[in-house]
Amino acid sequence: MGSPALSSRCLVFDSGIGGMGVVQALRNILPALTIDYLADTALFPYGEQPDDLLTGRIVSLLEAACHDFRPDVLVIACNTASTIALPALRERLSIPVVGCVPPIRWAGRVSTTRTVGLLSTSATARRPYVLELHRQFAPDCRLITHGARGLADLAERAFLGDDIPDTDVERELTCLFEQPYGEAIDTVGLGCTHYTFLMPAFQRLARAHLNWLDPAPAVARQVRTVLETLATLAPDKAAAPPRLFMTSAPFNAPRLEAAVSRLGFSEWSLFSPLAVTA
Repeated sequence: MGSPALSSRCLVFDSGIGGMGVVQALRNILPALTIDYLADTALFPYGEQPDDLLTGRIVSLLEAACHDFRPDVLVIACNTASTIALPALRERLSIPVVGCVPPIRWAGRVSTTRTVGLLSTSATARRPYVLELHRQFAPDCRLITHGARGLADLAERAFLGDDIPDTDVERELTCLFEQPYGEAIDTVGLGCTHYTFLMPAFQRLARAHLNWLDPAPAVARQVRTVLETLATLAPDKAAAPPRLFMTSAPFNAPRLEAAVSRLGFSEWSLFSPLAVTA
């Protein structure tokens, strides 16, 4: 199953380092895949930005990145970017684009109480895209959402190795579970890729016997399927080390480099194409 990755290169994109959870999932099932990563840190976090600004920026940024990096497949490891820019990206790019959306369909398949929770950024929680996922794939479920502005920042700190106070995580969980009908929630979907890094805290601090749904492994499996389809078409490429790009310098580069080294990235570089608008 891993053979398509031998001559394939993948570009993973996120607003920050939250997409590293998808990178880890890709490493688990496609260890030979060459992965480049682009973080639009100059505009992090995406969940709090206007949609019209984001859509144009994401499309122009990724057109430039795909032109320079020549990936075989692009992974949008960001729920916000996926919910607003996937159609435009698929129209403009000639390579497959795999998105990451809130796992509402999955939640509808596994919930027994028919009451599911969604943790996301505040902007993702209020987007029509989420309502449409609910209407199409889990109409018989009650969906309770919490747009948690602070969790993305906490997750990035957790990835860098910070100790996150339990009270900070518990505050966000309380906002979900103390909503009306919150006591009936038996399944919680992660609607932001950053939250992967807080999963141990979620499982430890929330009540027992909840289904926690992290879409990163499903995204990785979809990439494998795409690469299997492209296997006979993908050109042979010289093996090159994975590359990490950011649109602005990280606040603490040494700590970032130490964290991403676990996933095979030895250094970071600045990516700032002139065509990209702020």
